[in-house]
Amino acid sequence: MTTPVDKTALRHAATVVLWRNGSDGAPQVLMGQRGDKAAFMPSKYVFPGGAVDPADADVALGVGLPAGCAARLAVDGSLPPETLAAAAIRELWEETGLALGTPGTWSAPPTDVGHDWAGFAARGLLPAAGAMEFIFRAITPPGRPRRFDARFFLVPATQIAGDIDDFSAASDELSHLHWIDLAQTRTLDLPFITEVVLAEVAAVLRTGLPPQGVPFFDNSGTRPQFRRLL
Repeated sequence: MTTPVDKTALRHAATVVLWRNGSDGAPQVLMGQRGDKAAFMPSKYVFPGGAVDPADADVALGVGLPAGCAARLAVDGSLPPETLAAAAIRELWEETGLALGTPGTWSAPPTDVGHDWAGFAARGLLPAAGAMEFIFRAITPPGRPRRFDARFFLVPATQIAGDIDDFSAASDELSHLHWIDLAQTRTLDLPFITEVVLAEVAAVLRTGLPPQGVPFFDNSGTRPQFRRLL
């Protein structure tokens, strides 16, 4: 018998900030809108992402994480970096139908159904984390109906296998999926933390350099803290 998931407990999560250059050369990011009945951030525009699934720990990456990215993810030792990367890739696939993958054959067929890993593998792809950049971490404050320890990954859309404008395989968790100019994102109904992440994205894309430290909004204790993971 499967043990029910306590969705009010703090859970690990992973999010992908997928970006590309628009026709005018200005950077764009991919966002979608959560449903108005959603328990967490209803009606808000967000990046694709969600909670880590136990099956993500069993997924072998076709292309591993950059060494620096993996080292930062491993700082607290709470989860293997590869599990977080796999969760981010799966959530992107489920919510948008876009596959961050490389051609390859799975050593053992995944048992998930629908938009999970089975659908990803059916495209002849292995998850590829080689271009993922860990740029932000945030823990949801206490008292919210859902709480996540979320890691945000910046990924260039050039790494997607297939058409980056084809959302036909997406689930219905996010609506109004679309590319939007980074400068225009503030016109959307955004969660506060998403606004903060967008500022970090703008800084990274402007300089073209990886962050010197990963900003961390830590609400795990009784008092909120802001620090950087070096």
